[in-house]
Amino acid sequence: MRILVGFTTTPEGQAALRHAVTEARQHGGTLLVAHHEQVAPPVGDVPARVRSVEQHLGGLREELRASGVEVCVRTQLGVGSVAAELVRTAEDENVDLIVIGLRRRSPVGKLVLGSTAQEVLLTAPCPVLAVKRDDAAAAGRDAG
Repeated sequence: MRILVGFTTTPEGQAALRHAVTEARQHGGTLLVAHHEQVAPPVGDVPARVRSVEQHLGGLREELRASGVEVCVRTQLGVGSVAAELVRTAEDENVDLIVIGLRRRSPVGKLVLGSTAQEVLLTAPCPVLAVKRDDAAAAGRDAG
């Protein structure tokens, strides 16, 4: 089983990664961790943002490998939507499952701002597991 997780350094992204690892362990699957950084001209300080994410992912890569999960980590820059890039990666890599994190937003916020999760859910070529952040774990991290 090939599992793609759309990773961000947010509590929602962390929750998605935890669930994706669980799925990979349960099914003896391969985990593809993808982070897409959407950029628009002028590019600004994109290299610094990418370095920060790659440092974070580097530590995760070693931790995941030590846990016995086969993992591939990929960071991409692009002007396309994060959802479109995630779906494209799923198609290119022929994945069996996409795991994404969900933010809590009001219905009006979703209507006005759109939803990456909604776009992935509607256009993905495979099943999508949408994960809410673990508020207890997030509260513990925020307090510490």
